[in-house]
Amino acid sequence: MIAGSLLRIAFDALRANKMRSGLTLLGIVFGVTSVMTIISALEGMMDSMEESFSSMGPSTFMVSKMMIVTSEEMWLEKVKRKPILLEDAELIEEGCSLCDKISPRMFSQATVKYGNDKLRRIGVMGGTSNFIDIVDIEVAQGRFHSFEDDLYRRPVVFIGDMIRETFFEGLDPIGKQIKVGNKKYRVIGVAKRRGSMFGESQDDFVIVPLSCFITQFGESRRGGVYLTVKAVSLEKLDEAMDQVRMILRSKRNVPYDKPDDFDMMTAENVLDVLNQITRMFRMGLIGISSISLVVGGIVVMNIMMVSVTERTREIGIRKSLGAKQKHILAQFVFESTIVTLIGGIAGIVLGFLIARWLVAMIDMNISPSAVAIICGLSISIGIGLIFGIYPAMRAARLDPVKALSYE
Repeated sequence: MIAGSLLRIAFDALRANKMRSGLTLLGIVFGVTSVMTIISALEGMMDSMEESFSSMGPSTFMVSKMMIVTSEEMWLEKVKRKPILLEDAELIEEGCSLCDKISPRMFSQATVKYGNDKLRRIGVMGGTSNFIDIVDIEVAQGRFHSFEDDLYRRPVVFIGDMIRETFFEGLDPIGKQIKVGNKKYRVIGVAKRRGSMFGESQDDFVIVPLSCFITQFGESRRGGVYLTVKAVSLEKLDEAMDQVRMILRSKRNVPYDKPDDFDMMTAENVLDVLNQITRMFRMGLIGISSISLVVGGIVVMNIMMVSVTERTREIGIRKSLGAKQKHILAQFVFESTIVTLIGGIAGIVLGFLIARWLVAMIDMNISPSAVAIICGLSISIGIGLIFGIYPAMRAARLDPVKALSYE
């Protein structure tokens, strides 16, 4: 009953001073909004990256000359490495008993044409037919190229959705001929739309049989071959990676006391590295945005101090009627917590909407996160308690005689 009465008194006091309550609320809304915008936007971007890499599957790993580079020194060291070759892929296929499927890939760029339309600097990938069994590429129309297409160097191509949209909007692309570089290919399939990441389209690509790629672009000796390997099971993933590591170290004559001169990574490894790279950046952004929360908290404390001063006589009357220190303390803590909680809820909604708008600008989607919501509510309640406790204690400690005589 006492708690209910104190809550009613707190609400009545807030309604009686709408301007003051509104200013306090505004400070908290701005503070929570800034933090929530940063947290929601960062979570949305990380979720999009995780979704993109999840297409590899948990039992899949990649092998290449170099993958992630985090410094100039690392790049200078890795760029000197020998490339991975097709013959390395054949050795792994023969010697790795725990590798279920191996798909070598090569990459280049070319101008893609259809009629009078053209797209420049489109990513061209040459891959084996089992690539689609390793990486979860969804087929929207037609099919991926087959083993026979690769074996007989059939000029067929599997295109991304942006290529379809640009060249064949309103048309059936299957069977149409497009030009990749200076060579004609017949469209046999279209990938399901994947959207963009950081403003870069993930649908502006073409995939041709590896044999056709080598015939047209040659076997790259600079970047080499990129291997995508699927282990027989998730439990055998580490052992499969060890087998591949031993085969490549032996083939490349790497001394036992020297590190690998190639990179091997799973999708989880890639995400861990990206998290490490962006952790300080994310913490810095959250720290900067938290300054507004401190300012909001100071506003709460100052306005509550003014409220205590204005209501000194009221506090004296309540104490003379039997109210204890803890009741006065609870009343003012309730007031500060209620206003900051309302401001926190408004800030969470506004922060999420702003984050959604910002992330949509780079063509990503986010959804409400339990972590972000809990964080926003905890912050708002914490501000109410931390910055409201001093004014509440000051009010609770007032001498009732002096309070009654206060003008």
